[in-house]
Amino acid sequence: MTEIAVRPLAQSDHAEWRRLWTDYLTFYETRLPEEVYAVTWKRLFTAGEFEPKGFIATLDGKAVGLTHYLYHRSCWAEQNNCYLQDLFADPEVRGKGIGAALIKAVKEAAEKIGVKNVYWMTHETNATARKLYDHVARRTGFIEYDLL
Repeated sequence: MTEIAVRPLAQSDHAEWRRLWTDYLTFYETRLPEEVYAVTWKRLFTAGEFEPKGFIATLDGKAVGLTHYLYHRSCWAEQNNCYLQDLFADPEVRGKGIGAALIKAVKEAAEKIGVKNVYWMTHETNATARKLYDHVARRTGFIEYDLL
């Protein structure tokens, strides 16, 4: 029987975190400079209300998924919002509950500090992830724009 475990990232996870995040970025056809890897890893362990946080998922002891999330203020509520920024499961374990377990872990972490709104985005072509998201969350209908 396979067992999924989700826990906060630890300093000892650096190599697996880097492998998983690199695979996530590759999926989205993105590359980042070494400086961004370094500062992101540092920020994941920096105390502060608005610093990013992360979870790693293991399946039978092997790292197979990760998520990054962060809290931010809102003009629409007294409580912060939680933005689930990155979510990734190794392709060979997709459909086994890794993504759902990571989303649940973020939701529970947010609830512990009184944050009710957890949200994220995905690319419209990410059909595999969208099947999961349509099952566990409400699609808001908002369309993203940016000034990059």
